[in-house]
Amino acid sequence: MFDNKVVVVTGAGSGIGRELAIQLAAAGARLALSDINRAAVDETLAKIASAGSAVEVRAYTLDVSSREAVFDHAAEVKRDFGAVHYVINNAGATVFGTVNHTSIEEYEWQLGINMWGVLYGTKAFLPVMLAQGEGCIVNISSVFGLLGFPTQSAYNMSKFAVRGLTEALWSELEGTGVRAVCVHPGGIKTNIDKAGRVCAAATAEDRLFADQADRMLQTPPAQCAAEIIHGLRRGKRRILAGKHSRTLFWLARFLPNSYPRLLRKLF
Repeated sequence: MFDNKVVVVTGAGSGIGRELAIQLAAAGARLALSDINRAAVDETLAKIASAGSAVEVRAYTLDVSSREAVFDHAAEVKRDFGAVHYVINNAGATVFGTVNHTSIEEYEWQLGINMWGVLYGTKAFLPVMLAQGEGCIVNISSVFGLLGFPTQSAYNMSKFAVRGLTEALWSELEGTGVRAVCVHPGGIKTNIDKAGRVCAAATAEDRLFADQADRMLQTPPAQCAAEIIHGLRRGKRRILAGKHSRTLFWLARFLPNSYPRLLRKLF
């Protein structure tokens, strides 16, 4: 399924993005890997090489919150590879804080990466796929794109937006040969809690999620990546991956109005 296919992965310098790159390389994919941290994505390339995967891999420095940079990146990938078969909009960040204490500027920073970055990636690569008559846009949402979680309002906003964008594409892309997939990881042990920001006006309440991250984030990124690839192979439109993902999916569906009072008991 992935052999000799061109796969674009943003945020490939760590976590889920890095593990997706390693596993897709093993499956024979040709990879266009990007990250805002060039040293980190170069380390991913080194890990792919050390694993013995003899595939074409190129690294790019990319700030997904920049519309111009993302569209330039799409042109680079088309020039370097000649085609694009999968785009995995994975780059993400978070800011910890209650709505009351999180500033507008902090919301803008977070939404620039998680929401606008996914839209830019979708818009930049979709025309290439439609012209080819084949392709797959994989947008990484979250279990926090299924329900609202305290101190994660900015992240919730972005991941609900990613979900809405992707689900709209399900209908719009019907019959085009291009499909869209929404991924909802939950409890993945990445460095997002350490790389994320705590709002400048934080109190102990604002640190609720950050302080519990080690207990809540337990699924290894390699396992999450394997579940995503398995879901893609099965043709799923929605992929639930990692700890708590299925629990929170059904909780939001069956108790849409009362789940908030259960969250503190669960976490």
